[in-house]
Amino acid sequence: MNEAQAAQSPSSSAAPVSIPAPTWANVVATFFGIGRLKPGPGTWCSLATVVCWGTFSRFLPGAWVVPANVALAALAVTVGIPAATRVSRATGLKDPQFVVVDETAGQLITLIGAPLAWKSFLAGFILFRVFDIVKPPPVRQLEKLPEGAGIVIDDVAAGLYGLVVMQFLLHFGLLGH
Repeated sequence: MNEAQAAQSPSSSAAPVSIPAPTWANVVATFFGIGRLKPGPGTWCSLATVVCWGTFSRFLPGAWVVPANVALAALAVTVGIPAATRVSRATGLKDPQFVVVDETAGQLITLIGAPLAWKSFLAGFILFRVFDIVKPPPVRQLEKLPEGAGIVIDDVAAGLYGLVVMQFLLHFGLLGH
């Protein structure tokens, strides 16, 4: 058998054929394609999330801001886990770098209850990115959860760290008004 015939014949050593992720999963997992930006797709997604939240929240009545923030974070988690699972399975990668819905969830969590002001947005962005990159315990351990849960839940934990520090900064007036 020559090389051309060998390349066309099925082989037991061939890589398994993966089923592509559905469009909805790709759109959600990449946060509408932001995850395809380079370098640092997670940072781009965090920035896009802050900008989207800052814009969207300005149209909400004051009493709706915190509930809407919590609801959007919960939505990112509940839809993000199955989307990340589908994309992870389709690519064969445990945590594809272009899957950034986890950054959306974590960033929104960090901003819960923060004033709608540039200092809060900047502090929240920095806090979340630091905790997402450094991954203090148990954040790193949560990456070991299976599939989409491992992709998303570690960023939820990083977002919770960011939320606690943000609330500390706000409580003691360290961000001003």
